[in-house]
Amino acid sequence: MDFLKKILTLLIFVFTYNSFGQSPIEPQESPHDLHFEKLANTWDEGIPLGNGMVGILIWEKEGNLRFSLDRADLWDLRPMENLKTPEWKYSWVYEQWKNDTYKEVQDRFDVPYDKSPAPSKIPGAALEFDITAFGEVASVHLYIKNGVCEIKWKNGIRLLAFVHATQPVGWYQFEGLPESLGYELIPPAYTTPGESLEDSPVTGQDLRRLEYPEGKILKNDTSTTYLQEGWGGFKYQVHAEHTVDAQSLTGSWSISSEFPEWEKKPSAMNLVKKHRQKGLSEAFKSHSKWWNEFWSKSSLKIPDTILEKQWFLEQYKFGSVARASGPPISLQAVWTADNGKLPPWKGDFHHDLNTQLSYWPAYSGNHLTEEMGFINWLWKYRETFEKYTSEYYEAKGLIVPGVTTLEGQPMGGWIQYSFGPTVSAWLGHHFYLHWRYSMDRGFLEEKAYPWIKDVAIFLDAISQKDEKGRRKLPISSSPEIHNNSKQAWFGETTNFDLALIRWTYEKAAELATALDKNAEAEKWKKILSEWPLLAIDEKTGLMIAPNVDYEESHRHFSHQIGYHPLGVVDFSKGEKDIKTIENTIATLDSLGSSQYVGYSFSWLANMKARAFDGTGAKEALKIFATSFCLPNSFHVNGDQSGKGYSNFTYRPFTLEGNFAFAAGLQEMLLQSHTGIIHIFPAIPSNWETVSFNKLRAEGAFLISAIKENGTVKKVSVHSEKGGNLKLKNPFGDTIFECTSEFEVKEDNIISIGTESNQIIELVLKQ
Repeated sequence: MDFLKKILTLLIFVFTYNSFGQSPIEPQESPHDLHFEKLANTWDEGIPLGNGMVGILIWEKEGNLRFSLDRADLWDLRPMENLKTPEWKYSWVYEQWKNDTYKEVQDRFDVPYDKSPAPSKIPGAALEFDITAFGEVASVHLYIKNGVCEIKWKNGIRLLAFVHATQPVGWYQFEGLPESLGYELIPPAYTTPGESLEDSPVTGQDLRRLEYPEGKILKNDTSTTYLQEGWGGFKYQVHAEHTVDAQSLTGSWSISSEFPEWEKKPSAMNLVKKHRQKGLSEAFKSHSKWWNEFWSKSSLKIPDTILEKQWFLEQYKFGSVARASGPPISLQAVWTADNGKLPPWKGDFHHDLNTQLSYWPAYSGNHLTEEMGFINWLWKYRETFEKYTSEYYEAKGLIVPGVTTLEGQPMGGWIQYSFGPTVSAWLGHHFYLHWRYSMDRGFLEEKAYPWIKDVAIFLDAISQKDEKGRRKLPISSSPEIHNNSKQAWFGETTNFDLALIRWTYEKAAELATALDKNAEAEKWKKILSEWPLLAIDEKTGLMIAPNVDYEESHRHFSHQIGYHPLGVVDFSKGEKDIKTIENTIATLDSLGSSQYVGYSFSWLANMKARAFDGTGAKEALKIFATSFCLPNSFHVNGDQSGKGYSNFTYRPFTLEGNFAFAAGLQEMLLQSHTGIIHIFPAIPSNWETVSFNKLRAEGAFLISAIKENGTVKKVSVHSEKGGNLKLKNPFGDTIFECTSEFEVKEDNIISIGTESNQIIELVLKQ
């Protein structure tokens, strides 16, 4: 019998292997793919697929193959009732701080965030397939080139799955099934009986605390529909449908959501039926087309295989979670926790670092289309932010809550940061970057300058002047120094707030000048002159605030934001700034990384790259990739290596560290923030052969470059909008040829006047 069973298994394998080529799902292999010999047994190590609106994690739970399904706008939007009191004012907080009654503030505005389960991102549902009869897994493969997960079992069964790149529909196909395969749709544990789970905003609160009614499941032979009601009339639907055909099972699923005030959209059931009519083959063609176009935007090749693979995985994840038409990237985006709890930190939008870092790689990575999702969302909720500005700050202009819901409403928490006065200034940096990298004049006129102008108006309104006419904030903070204590507020304006304020007025003047609004430009320059310079210690560099040194290891480098990413302090500005930057980084290194989390290493790499320290940048990135990421590449905040890089060893999954990593590697290869383009500005000396293709520089220049055996051989420039190209000569003193007229000016800067859509090549002369 054993012999016959082996023969039968072999015949099944041969049959299914020969039929694989007929599948319309054709994975494209890459050296940067994820490949495992078994399925993950926790949700946060699952194979991630997504399209910015819906997502899936594929893993094994208690013998079942589990698809954790998610949608970006699944939110419990109940308001924070504690933010409707007369005391909810910046001025009231200031008075409590002055009067040493700050516990009143914490009790009213901080504690409720931790205690209340909502507002919060919520999970979708899961599909489970009983695979106990399949036997051992042979391989699990994520093909990042076209976003396909493949699982093979040793008995010849194969699963292929993808989330369509532009439609809120997922597809899967089992091949080589010896018998029919059923599945169950598993609702989240909103009403599951049992003991209460651990409750914490970091590790996630128990889903049952939302007090939702039990959802409804409707099932027939070929489909299952799950209907769930949430708070305030919110509802969502999950629908899965399949067909069976000669040892194969082909299925698709979707999630739809509705809220009384939202535009009506098709249900998940209608979406699935519509796309199934078009068919799997057509779906996969359009899906692959999008991914091929995405990967054509930029690429790189470096001699460090660990860092190179991590960069491609970060690009893949960015392509999976960012869309111009979708919500911005939240803490976990479309991969909400599937563990019976709410996601870490409620899966919300943290604007004291997280959303900002998540979009860093979009600019030089040449993914401005996807980055526009962040800009579009911020612009969409301007009225919400203006209402918050008027109510909490009692001021004109524009400020954004530091922690928000899907619809931009404030959530509270540590209010020094969740209600901080310079949040919209850091968000304004992204408006500025989009303008500088795209040179889209319409965007400058309609969005970039209006946003930054309104922030400037707000900062003018809330600032105070002393008897000498010098400006300051009433109270100021530096995320997340002193965490949530009274001491987290400073009586003097911190370097964090001051850097953002100075940057705002500097850029407001710059953009006003570009728009020929000279009177407005002069106004912003005058206000800028009334703010003090950054607090700097001649030995330790940038301080937290006047008379407050940076004296202990900390995860958040808020005190040095004026250096990176803002460039208020920069190497290009002379010896004084260079010394300040070198001392600031040396201080960070001397204090050690005991209090770092994963994103700290990613951010540090960006800082070191901008200081032209390629070896230091590489080392920080290597620590991040090898010690703060799970096998599926997810960043989990704490040190997973056991090597003691950090005292934090927990594992809440968030995405900002991943994307800041990608930006750090790009910063090593190309810099343009000063208006002068630097090729390979911060690569280690032993990286002798390096190349990149179509990284984007400020001025809307697409740059490609090749370095072989330690020598730059070729640089290609595509000038999208025309204008003067300034390029630090990458060839040194070696003679080169150029396809356009050029001048070599002071400091070995190559200057070329370019026309719109012109392509220029600079080649080392042989």
